[in-house]
Amino acid sequence: MSAGASGGDIFKPQKQGASWPEGYGRVVFETIDSTLSEAARRASELTEPLWILSEEQTAARGRRGRVWATPKGNFAGTLMMRRVDAPAVAALRSFVASLALRRVFVAVTRGEGAFALKWPNDVLLNDGKVAGILLETIGDHLAVGIGVNLAHAPGADQVEPGALRPVSLVGETGITVSPSAFLDALAAEYATLETQFRTYGFAPIRTAWLAHAARLGEEIVARTTHAETRGIFEDVDEHGSLILRTAKGRVAVTAADVFF
Repeated sequence: MSAGASGGDIFKPQKQGASWPEGYGRVVFETIDSTLSEAARRASELTEPLWILSEEQTAARGRRGRVWATPKGNFAGTLMMRRVDAPAVAALRSFVASLALRRVFVAVTRGEGAFALKWPNDVLLNDGKVAGILLETIGDHLAVGIGVNLAHAPGADQVEPGALRPVSLVGETGITVSPSAFLDALAAEYATLETQFRTYGFAPIRTAWLAHAARLGEEIVARTTHAETRGIFEDVDEHGSLILRTAKGRVAVTAADVFF
């Protein structure tokens, strides 16, 4: 039993459908502390990219150590892979993952216009946050943690002031998708985009991401713990930085929380 598994639940059999991408492993838990934590525990034994899914997390976390609630019915997964490029390049996989998520949402709902991508790592549904991504470097490995509100959304009192309202897929569309079915679709889409990223670099990913970017051409606020930058969202550059047009000129933002 892995250190984070609960009770007698080890993990479910690795059932992989016909569309499961070749060269990717899969393990599914019923309950675990955090799929990111499990990824760290497995780093030393990893021989291929591995998807880790849990039906429930008891100690999940988001960006900057924020609590991320993951009740049963929601998607809590991490893709763990060996890092083959520089940290700055590896970090661009947040764009790869968000594009893959959007593709799955569109395929499931057939609702092209309802989904948008919020810099740097969120997916929006009807202007509410339905999914988030967290990247962590673990030694010479990269963990891509993904949380999706498939069945449940946190209450407004569980997010920071000014943050977008959390929404769930079922709440906004009436469509129910199991976490395991969502993983099957996500793993296939991610593998396709990962191959594109490794072959052609960030440019085509960036173009596709910008085509679905939330509030492109509008005024937004990029906020860190020390500063706030307000400006027109003009672009994302070749390094993944947010480009804002401000009263003082164009500003590149490398890391921040964005507010509309």
